[in-house]
Amino acid sequence: MHVVIINGSPRVQKYSNTEQIIAAFAKGLSEKGITFEAYAISNRKTWDTIRDAYIKNDEILIALPLYVECVPGLLLEFLETLPKKDEHTRLSFLLQSGFAEGCQLRCGEEFLAKLPEYLGVRYGGCLVKGDNFCIRFWDEKRQAQVTKPYQAMGKLFAEGDGFLREEAKKFTGPEYFPLPIRLMMGLIFKTFVKKMFQKTAASWGCRVPLDEKVYRKI
Repeated sequence: MHVVIINGSPRVQKYSNTEQIIAAFAKGLSEKGITFEAYAISNRKTWDTIRDAYIKNDEILIALPLYVECVPGLLLEFLETLPKKDEHTRLSFLLQSGFAEGCQLRCGEEFLAKLPEYLGVRYGGCLVKGDNFCIRFWDEKRQAQVTKPYQAMGKLFAEGDGFLREEAKKFTGPEYFPLPIRLMMGLIFKTFVKKMFQKTAASWGCRVPLDEKVYRKI
């Protein structure tokens, strides 16, 4: 098996959470003796090369982030440039998000499940996992700890069943948090996380509160 991995995030690779996840997943592939080539659509200049790799290979994996239940527009634009193939090609997806509950990603998963049919190829399933928002902010040691589970999924994928096996379905984690946890998380986001976001925004040059209601002043 040889896998073409496409990073469908619009964010440049240096700052891409998806890129960190792909690296761990690819390590799992390599440990099983599977070869791969990886690309990123964030650089439009490489689209011709990526499209050529898509055309010439039969095992395609697109990894992407979910932005508030929406597939990145740049990825959709790229997909529109792909020609139709046949069922000799299998298209699988790795869908990640900052949202921790599985239910937050199901809309995106259902959308992705329909794409292979439009492209004339087989569907290899979708690996769904949230709680990945802060990967790019952590040091290398912490990044390795968080992304290591994807290494195991790379090994699973290498066994040839895509993401259709029960192990891949369980990888998502909790579909919904229990009510006490949801209440606690709400409190944390209103206090600690809010302060963290404000501090990060300030480091990027933001000089107004993140909840500033600018349109009310017009």
